[in-house]
Amino acid sequence: MVKESNKCMFCSNKLCIHKVPIFNGLNQEDLIKISEKIEHKDYKKGEAIFNLGDKPDTIVIINEGSAKAYKYTPDGREQILYIFSEGDFFGEQYLLNNQTAAFTVEALTPFKACTLTKFQLQQLLFKYPDIALKIIEELGGRMARLEKSLQSMGVRSVDTRISSLLMDFSEKYGKAVTEGILIRLPLSREGMANYLGVTRETVSRKLSQMEDEGTIRSVSNKSILILDEKLLKDTADL
Repeated sequence: MVKESNKCMFCSNKLCIHKVPIFNGLNQEDLIKISEKIEHKDYKKGEAIFNLGDKPDTIVIINEGSAKAYKYTPDGREQILYIFSEGDFFGEQYLLNNQTAAFTVEALTPFKACTLTKFQLQQLLFKYPDIALKIIEELGGRMARLEKSLQSMGVRSVDTRISSLLMDFSEKYGKAVTEGILIRLPLSREGMANYLGVTRETVSRKLSQMEDEGTIRSVSNKSILILDEKLLKDTADL
C-alpha cells in the first residue's frame, strides 16, 4: 500500500529538488515555490510505481531508494531497460502526451518518491523553460544509453558488457575504501543478467572469473569490491 503525506515540506532544504538535474540553476526562492507543490509517497520493495499499459499522471522524482524499468520479451523473459536511483526521475514523457506506459517501474528497495502532477509540471514548464530543455536532454541521454545497450548485446563481448555495467554501478553506488571501491549492487545476479540480456549462470561464471583474476572480490550477494579499477575499465573498453 502506498502511503501518502500531504506535502513534502523538506524538499526546499536538502531533499529531492536539490538532487534533480532538471532543477539545477533555479534560485532558492523558486525551489521553495516548487517544493510547496510536491507530494511525497512511500513504496515498499517490489511494489509497482506504475505498470505497463497504465497512463501515469505524475512525474516521479526519486528522493531515496532505487527502481527498475522493465518489460517482458515474447518468450516471457524479463528485460530490464533502466535502473533509476536517487535524483533520477521518470514518467515525464507520459505527461506530455496521452500515450500509455511502455514498461513497468518497480521499487528495488524501500522507495521514497516526490511527485508532481501533469498540471503542475505544465505550469513549471511555462514559467521555467530551462526545465523543459533539461528534460529533453535527459530523455535524449536515456535513449542514447538504451541504444548503446541494445547494440552492445550483439556486438560487445559478455566480459565487456559486465565490466561496463560494474563501472556504471561504481559511479552511482560505489564508495572508496582502503582496498578499492565497494559497490552496493542495486540488482541481484539474476537482475544483472536480465539487464544484460544473458543468463544468470553466465553472469555468475564471469564474476567468478574476474574474482580469480583479482579484478573484483564478492563481499556478499549484494556487494562487490573492485580491486583493480584500471583493469576493469580496460575490459569495459572505456
